Parts: sequence; C-alpha cells; structure tokens
Amino acid sequence: MHLLVVEDDPVIADHIVSGLGHFGHSATLARTGSEAIAALAGRAHDAVVLDRMLPDGDGTSVIRHMRSQSGAVPVLMLSALSSVKHRIEGLQLGADDYLAKPFDIDELAARLNAIVRRGVPRSDGVNIEVGRLRLDPSSHRVLYGSASAVLNRKQYSLLAHLMRNADRLVTRSMLLECVWSYSFSPTTNIIESNMSRLRTALQEIGCDPIETQRGAGYILRAERCA
Repeated sequence: MHLLVVEDDPVIADHIVSGLGHFGHSATLARTGSEAIAALAGRAHDAVVLDRMLPDGDGTSVIRHMRSQSGAVPVLMLSALSSVKHRIEGLQLGADDYLAKPFDIDELAARLNAIVRRGVPRSDGVNIEVGRLRLDPSSHRVLYGSASAVLNRKQYSLLAHLMRNADRLVTRSMLLECVWSYSFSPTTNIIESNMSRLRTALQEIGCDPIETQRGAGYILRAERCA
C-alpha cells in the first residue's frame, strides 16, 4: 500500500514510516494539515495515518476536506487524546479507526489493513441498482436519473447495504456489524448521524427512499426509487 502519514513529530513520523516500510508499505510524509491536503491532491493513497493535533490546526479539518471531496480514502487517526469521548468524536467526524498514542507499530499495520479491506466494495465492481437509484463503486457516487452525489465511505456502505436489502428491515445491529464491524452497540448516535447525512445527500438529488422504523432500524422502499 502507499500511505499518507500526517505527523509533525519527527521521531514519531520516522517510527511510522520506517515501521510500515518493514511491512512492504511506502509512505508520503506531511507535517501539517495544509501539506496533507496538497499531498492528497497530488497522488492517490490507499489510506491516511493522521495525527489529530497538527501545527496548523486540528487534524479533523483534514478529514472534513477529504470527505467534502472524493471521500473514499480510509483514515486512521492517531492521538494522545485517548478517552472514549475523544475516540467517538474522531469516528463521528469521519475517521475509520482511532488509535491512541503510544501505539505498537504491528497494531497500526494491522488496523490499516483492516480499514482498507473494509473499504473494498462488496459488489465486485458491479453497480448496485434499485429502480433509478444506482451506486457506482468505482467513484463512490450515488446516481438518480441525471443527478448524482459523491458519498463518503460510511454513507456508501450504509446505502449499499440498504439497497441490497430493499423493502426489508435492516436493523441497527446489522448496520453496526456490516458497516462498522462492531459486535456491540456503542453509546453514541453514530448510525443516526451518518444516516442523516446520507438522507440529505439523497434528497439533494431528488430521491428520498429511506424509511425509519423507530426502535428497529431502516427500510429502503424500492417504490420510492422509481
């Protein structure tokens, strides 16, 4: 894999780059948020290792920029802020995983492999379609008629799972397991916040097919995709 490592501490940055090199990964190093954004525009990366605290601001601003663009590159956030509150906040802002400092390089490599693996579309490159609503796995776009929108990885995975189960109830537990690989229910509204952003994106292209079943889950109605 080729990775973008965003870390301003030279000792930690060298530890990450050299350590991941032993696993066969190459890396571009950025020391600030602005350098990271420039690097993302310059070439493709398989994943991003992102320090939360950067000289020019909070690393979450880099995630916001990424998600406002293509949104498809997975992000593992590093931080000395290790409380449950900070981990949840990082995940809700768009990180795919969160690892507290100090960390073991073997665990970092394993977590990177996991989030990249989770990001591979399960459709094997085939578009997913329900009526006029279509998902394009190559670009992470949702299309409805001539309108389209780019989804981030979580929104894409949520919609893909609902479309594969059109007109069937998809429970919160199913979404937590399939989209986040959680076997437990976190004390957070992580599904609801991501679902809200997904529904906004769909409404903006003229489609509103997701029905909330309070206390149970969600149903994507095929008739609303006609």
